[in-house]
Amino acid sequence: MPVTRKIFLLPFVAVFCVIALTHSNCKVSYGLHDVSIPDSVKTVKVNFIENKARYVNPRLSPTLTDRLRQKIVGQTRLTQTNGDNADWEITGYVSDYSVSTSGISQQQSSINRLNVSVHITLLKRKGNDQKEFDVSHPFDFPANLTLQAAESQLSDQIIRDMTDEIFNHIFSDW
Repeated sequence: MPVTRKIFLLPFVAVFCVIALTHSNCKVSYGLHDVSIPDSVKTVKVNFIENKARYVNPRLSPTLTDRLRQKIVGQTRLTQTNGDNADWEITGYVSDYSVSTSGISQQQSSINRLNVSVHITLLKRKGNDQKEFDVSHPFDFPANLTLQAAESQLSDQIIRDMTDEIFNHIFSDW
């Protein structure tokens, strides 16, 4: 093969290698399995996440609690327990569930925002440590929808986003 052809192929090989390495690194960087979990920690107890907000969506607390339990068991090596001797214990409550106007068009509300906040306490019995944090997320919806209609449309997204954020705070030290 002539030298000119080898030089011509070199940039393509380099670009291919950069792309391959970039994509393989992305897959690794998003893996959250067993991140920040000491080897001595084996069990977790996820208590019911109460709803202490002024407005109570009756499905939010049980669904959020259940999904958080499923995510922890499904994406970590921790075993769910109901005993009082769990290595890590997670408690929490919904602290805010309120609607505000976030967009105005032609002097009328065009977009409303559902604000959801959850306060979480992580008790690490092994290591004798406690971590507290708040997770808040806004969810926009058209102002022509009632809150009940918006909740119906947004419920899956609310549960998914809030569960992901709580999980990431616990296991990735965000």
